Amino acid sequence: MDAVLISNKPTPVIPEIEIALFYRGMDIKGTIKVLESGKHVLITEFYSNGLDLLKALHIYLKKKMLNGTFLEQRKYRSVYHRLSNLILIEITNHKLVVKKSPVIGWLEKLYPENKNFFLPLSQIQGLNSAWQWYQKGISIPVLRNKLHPYYGVYFPTRFEHLELFDNWLKRYKGAKKTAIDVGFGSGILSFQLIKHGFQKVFGTDTNPNAIIGLKEFMGTTKLSRKIEVDFGNLFGKWEKPTELIVFNPPWLPTTKEINTLDEALYYPKNLFPDFFKEAKKMLLPDGKLVLIFSNLGQLTNAANAHPIEKELAEGGRFQLEKCFKKSVKSASKNTKRDQHWRADESVELWVLTNV
Repeated sequence: MDAVLISNKPTPVIPEIEIALFYRGMDIKGTIKVLESGKHVLITEFYSNGLDLLKALHIYLKKKMLNGTFLEQRKYRSVYHRLSNLILIEITNHKLVVKKSPVIGWLEKLYPENKNFFLPLSQIQGLNSAWQWYQKGISIPVLRNKLHPYYGVYFPTRFEHLELFDNWLKRYKGAKKTAIDVGFGSGILSFQLIKHGFQKVFGTDTNPNAIIGLKEFMGTTKLSRKIEVDFGNLFGKWEKPTELIVFNPPWLPTTKEINTLDEALYYPKNLFPDFFKEAKKMLLPDGKLVLIFSNLGQLTNAANAHPIEKELAEGGRFQLEKCFKKSVKSASKNTKRDQHWRADESVELWVLTNV
């Protein structure tokens, strides 16, 4: 399986023949105009020159675009993403050419057969941050050991929903022979299931990096014998019904502005109808279906209907056993985004059973 999986990673860029150069002391506004025309700009001399240009781009766009409401912020990020990806850094022998650059192990790990290429600076920043998380690990309150997330795999920075799930698992009295974790991502829910006594967890994910990363993380430890994963949509190759299905889907409906980096955050139109249809086949008669969700879509007016409430009202497949809710901590006072809705945000744990 590993041999055929190709990891998601930033695509090397082949710049135009007449690529613009950016160095210290240049006219930044003029360089931004070059970016708006759709042309690439190559950072020279120092890594910090690129950071200065990105900072100036942020300031320029904030003056030019509305950035108040949730949807305006989303559009702003889309434009910034497009323009910032035109700012390039040259890589030679898996190292950044410009001076005083960070050392990023992903360059050698993800591009073993390509030593010399160009990447957007914004992608380099993502690779650098991901490498720091990967090396140092992150502490998750509900897990005993640190998590070392693989590049391109979503991991949470807030933990209320995980605490909600952990508290539910402590009270769970059902069978613990098997469980299926749909869209396991960095594997946290699967780890929680094993921690609370489940003998075997079958996981699926459509992100190859999640498969590669989790297998690397588990290695040949006991976890590798308790957690089995498949690269596939929804239930993938798993066909045997189970006593517990867990699903922590994206919390916001998709829009035209999103890109592949947002796939862990935004759900397509048919995700929930397809999931509930397949879950009905995969859940044992006395089994439980657990979904971890949020009221974020309703608070930000991004969603017209709550997909789980809609299924319960119209699907005829499942009934509600219990819905647990937990308030989310307030946003940082340092944030400049409009997040007044955070005061009312809560994470939800829905426990459904067969009708």
